[in-house]
Amino acid sequence: MPPDDPALIYENAGFMTSEEARPLRILAEYLGPLERLRRARIRDTIVFFGSARITPEGPLGRYYQEARQLAHAITAWSKQLPSHSHRYVICSGGGGGIMEAANRGASEAGGRTIGLNISLPHEQQPNSYITRELAFKFHYFFMRKLWFAHLARALIVFPGGFGTLDELTEIMTLAQTGKLDRPIPILLYGRSYWNEVINFEALVRHGTIAAEDLKLIQFADDPATALQLLQASLTHEPETSGPAFAHSRAR
Repeated sequence: MPPDDPALIYENAGFMTSEEARPLRILAEYLGPLERLRRARIRDTIVFFGSARITPEGPLGRYYQEARQLAHAITAWSKQLPSHSHRYVICSGGGGGIMEAANRGASEAGGRTIGLNISLPHEQQPNSYITRELAFKFHYFFMRKLWFAHLARALIVFPGGFGTLDELTEIMTLAQTGKLDRPIPILLYGRSYWNEVINFEALVRHGTIAAEDLKLIQFADDPATALQLLQASLTHEPETSGPAFAHSRAR
């Protein structure tokens, strides 16, 4: 009796979730988003970071509302720019709190908006404001971080905890070391919060960073100021087809 027709290797769920297939899973988290972003004609992004725990009704609720207002204003402005692709698309980590506020504001302005969600032991559900075809779910944190940086033209960081600090310092390190071939303006929203949580001057005083490094960040306390700083920081590159990736600068 002939043996059963075996399944194709790449259709074998047992193999694809095995240790041996890890390189394939990592590659899929690069190639899958790449194909969808190209098809959607996404050129570049403005990335919002911030706590998933901030709610409109909570003690930090004003940050939710102001993230929503700022994302709305950026999207309305970006839609007026002459382009054959989607410019300065709002991108968040895809969850609740500040992430939801950013996606919500962009959606309410009639723009597309991206969510880069992550699979966690305690499930983080994507918020309902992400554009359907631009909702991504990652297994690997480092691949998610790559996509945050890959298309980012600016970073806006609202108050947050460990995850926000991790994402912020990742981009700050890339900016400090000149690893990317273009600058990524970093805007910290909520000066009093950030100056309490991170003593930047102490880092300079102890010699662990240079005074020059403080020029990598700017502060804003209201959506109008944040929008003005953002617009002044962005450099307009010639139009190209497809996503405008940040490339690693060779030394």
